[in-house]
Amino acid sequence: MAKLQGFDFWRTTLKGARFVVAPMVDQSELAWRLLSRRHGAQLCYTPMFHAQVFVRDANYRRENLYSEVCEEDRPLITQFCANDPEVFVQAALLAQDYCDAVDLNLGCPQMIAKRGHYGVFLQDEWDLLERMIRLAHEKLSVPVTCKIRVFEDVERTVRYAQMLEKAGCQLLTVHGRTKDQKGPMTGIASWEHIKAVRKAVNIPVFANGNIQHLGDVERCIQETGVQGVMSAEGNLHNPALFEGRSPPVWEMADEYLEVVQRHPPCSLSYVRAHLFKLWHHTLQIHQDLREELAKVKTLQALADVSSQLRRRCQEERAKGKGAELSESTLPLPHWICQPYVRPEPKPPLTNGSSEVKAAACKKRTLEDLDGTGQTLSKNKQKKRSRNPKKNFSLDQKPKYLKCEQCGNPKGNKCVFNLCRGCCKKKAFKEVADCPSHGLRFKTKAEKRRAEESGRNDGEQTEKRSCSAPPDAELSPTFQEQPERHLLLGSFDASPRHADLTLVDDGSEGHRCQTSLRTI
Repeated sequence: MAKLQGFDFWRTTLKGARFVVAPMVDQSELAWRLLSRRHGAQLCYTPMFHAQVFVRDANYRRENLYSEVCEEDRPLITQFCANDPEVFVQAALLAQDYCDAVDLNLGCPQMIAKRGHYGVFLQDEWDLLERMIRLAHEKLSVPVTCKIRVFEDVERTVRYAQMLEKAGCQLLTVHGRTKDQKGPMTGIASWEHIKAVRKAVNIPVFANGNIQHLGDVERCIQETGVQGVMSAEGNLHNPALFEGRSPPVWEMADEYLEVVQRHPPCSLSYVRAHLFKLWHHTLQIHQDLREELAKVKTLQALADVSSQLRRRCQEERAKGKGAELSESTLPLPHWICQPYVRPEPKPPLTNGSSEVKAAACKKRTLEDLDGTGQTLSKNKQKKRSRNPKKNFSLDQKPKYLKCEQCGNPKGNKCVFNLCRGCCKKKAFKEVADCPSHGLRFKTKAEKRRAEESGRNDGEQTEKRSCSAPPDAELSPTFQEQPERHLLLGSFDASPRHADLTLVDDGSEGHRCQTSLRTI
């Protein structure tokens, strides 16, 4: 079957999807996708996978994609981050049988993407992106799609989208924010940029940004003319967003935990993060359970904390206390699924005093050497609350020697003085063992050779036991009991030889069969 493209791909394979769940690292896993589909989502993306790791690590592939195959989870698009055409295509080839399309992430604005040189930090390298999309379009059996952020200039954004379309992109998701709009500076997404892109290209376009309610979805489609709308944070705080409902938080939390139990395994960190998002507004009030939710280490314990939150909220609702306890800015009681609106960034200081400026620019002081002061970061304070004996002194921190090849910490007892990754490659190449890293290539090879040698000896012994006696000799049994055997012969027309077969007539003694050849 020929690979569908553009609008044919959107109408047929994606079934004209309008409500889309965004790719979210550690958040759009199978259980969450299934929950979202139950409540109106028509298309889901996997979390973003790192193409290079996906190619080299079979466990990474199995844990993140291969083990999450589910008939209910279609249509599905797998997203990769990459900066090398060959690596991107290799990863996509390994994934194409488990999804309906492969997406290239060109929209991640986080610092890790900058360090790894992927995501939105490739948006100025048009030649590289064109090669990546073109090669994927030629090699894959499924369509290739892209998710991008906009430039400040509308015209440049349009040319960017047209370049990707020309290279072979079959569907484009446009996040209406620039790469600098993130964190406290997120701001409002520009639907004008999305509208301009939609008018300029001849492939389906999804819009992303400013989606908090179902009404926003309909309004976005009308104003921009896009084929579908993608939601990320709105979906995390209200999985029923595409249904137009705002259910009680415990309804979504209980259903999500039920899906997690039906489709294991699911990382505990994913479940915890989802519960923090769902219960976000309630946890601002019940701080004790917030700490408890952060500390527990089993799925059942997470479910127990969620049940406690549900009981408290139901008691508050029965007493009519929801309005007083809710944050003043919330339009609904805190136990109702509703969007989270980031607070506006604080305005810059206008006081010209040098002391005020110095205080504003001063970095947080370093932790005390013994780590006992109040200068510990919030993250370290949380760690200390879980482990009061933990010491954060830099002087007492263990010093690790570096791997001779890559610079990562080496194994303390590694026979090659390497880290585990480099040790594994060297041990495999030289067929050697490294007990420190649990590598047994030499031992396994010797075991295989011993097993093969044993099988060969057994086969030779069996052949010798079943082979015929020499032509001039008969078996002892036949010599002692000649009357118990029948001589059957078959002769050809030539007088030079005759084939004789001795066959046991069924009497006592073992069967003997041989062939005599006479000249």
